[in-house]
Parts: sequence; C-alpha cells; structure tokens
Amino acid sequence: MIKQIYHKLVKAAPRDGQPAPWYKQNRLYQRLRTVPQLRAIRASLPLILHLTRQDLVERHTGSVLGATWTFVSPLINILVFVLVFSSIMGAKLEGFGAEIDQYAYSIYLICGMLAWIAFANSLGRITNLFKDQSHLVTKVNVSLLALPLSVILTETVVYIIGMIFFIGFLLLVDFPLSAYWFLIPLVYALQCLFVYALGISLAVLAVYLKDIKEVVAVVLQVWFWVTPIVYVMEILPSWVQWGMQFNPAYILVDAYRSLIMRQQLPDLMPVTIFALIAVALLAVGLWLLGRTERDLRDCL
Repeated sequence: MIKQIYHKLVKAAPRDGQPAPWYKQNRLYQRLRTVPQLRAIRASLPLILHLTRQDLVERHTGSVLGATWTFVSPLINILVFVLVFSSIMGAKLEGFGAEIDQYAYSIYLICGMLAWIAFANSLGRITNLFKDQSHLVTKVNVSLLALPLSVILTETVVYIIGMIFFIGFLLLVDFPLSAYWFLIPLVYALQCLFVYALGISLAVLAVYLKDIKEVVAVVLQVWFWVTPIVYVMEILPSWVQWGMQFNPAYILVDAYRSLIMRQQLPDLMPVTIFALIAVALLAVGLWLLGRTERDLRDCL
C-alpha cells in the first residue's frame, strides 16, 4: 500500500505547458537542487507528508475522540499547568505587574514545557524510527534522511496547536504580546535542526545497538530535570548557572522565554553556540548515515 502511494506521488510526471514557479527560477534554488541529499529528500517529500498525516490520524485510533485528541491534549496540558500552579499552589513570579504575577509562573512553565515536549518527543521517536519503519526502509526506495522529517512535522503540528491555546490564555489574562513573537519560528527552526541532526545519528546507532532507545529515554528524563524548566535559574549555584550556557535544552527554553516573557532578543552567544552544535551534529549524522546506509537497510 505504502509502496503504491510512493510511486503514485513521487513518480508522477509534471503537467506540460505550465510555467515554472518563481522560486524555481532562482539561481540559489537551482544550485540546491543539485545537492544529492536535498534531491533525495525532495523526491521523498510526498511520502513524508503522507506519513505525517497518517501519524496524526492513527495515533489515537480506537479512542472515542480519535484525532480530536491532537487538539484536546495540548489544551488539557495548559489548563493543568494554569489551574495547579496558579490557582491551587499559588506559585508566582514577580516583576510582571500585580494582575499578571499570579499567572507568571504558569506562563514561565508553559514556555518551557511546550518547547521541551516537542524536543523530547521528536528526539525519542526519531531514535527508533528506522526500526519502526523497517518495512519502508527495506522495501521502498525512500531517503533515510527524509524519514525523520515526518516525525518533526507531526510534532510541529502538535506544537503549533499548543501555541495557539497558549496565545489564547495570554490574551485572556491580558499578558502583552510583542513583535518578538515573530522570531519564535526561527528559534523553533533551530530546535528542529538540532533534533534532526542528533536524531539521525541516534537512529543509525539504534539499528546496531538495541539499548539505545532505553538509554535515550533515561537521558531525556535526566536532561529534563537538570534544565531549568520547572524551576528558576536563580536557585542554582553560580557555577551551574555558568554551565547552563552550554546546555542546548536550556538555550532553547531561555530563548523562548526571552521572546515571550522578557520581550527582548535572547543572548546571541548561547544561541550561536547552539547553532554551531547543531551544524556539527548534522555533519556527523550525514557522515555516519552515508557510511552505513547500505548495511543498515540489510540489517533491518
């Protein structure tokens, strides 16, 4: 079934007589088309979109609400954060005004949790992706570089839904929205690049080392608690605070909080370090996959 869809979508010839879109006439676009990895991803894109849609629909198959849970789950998470920490526990952060302070900690928490959920879910699922999709990897000529994109796209949809509900909550409590919100997609793009780059290497290793999936799950749990997501940075010792500038998860979370809560640009040095780490991981992942791809397909 999947193979038939792949050939139908990917092998379909373009219609004659239609002018090329404006972006296809750009020189940069023409050069990027010649990069083998990008050509492989582009050829597999229709299949990736199909897998993304299938994942969103089937992840809640059998439940009463079905795909509606994709919308309900982020809403419930936000409601729980607000009700538990603002209304029941009365957790507060000062400095945002008397009317906002009672919700400030919930806003602080949601900023971090939405980013972390997308980060951890994407990385955890990509790690075992080649094994989970072994029927595609072995039977369909799909690019292994393209497969992780289906996971990232799925988690992006869930993240966007969560952000929409988050914006609704901010408007409800009269929290000011600034123009810095327009930079959030750039931060999220860096997040996706990091997850994609690291995920490729982990997915390759998971084919040969059976314990990688469990190790990644444990590391993500530890990573969550050593990152100031549910607590504030100021409670940590000074030397730990200094080391946080090298923690990729904290760099991401702090960048979101700078744009949303502090309404200012994040510190560019940590963000630059994060981007360099992501590029380095991407290079390692491409090299590792290039060296093992043929053997990897046989092992599956």
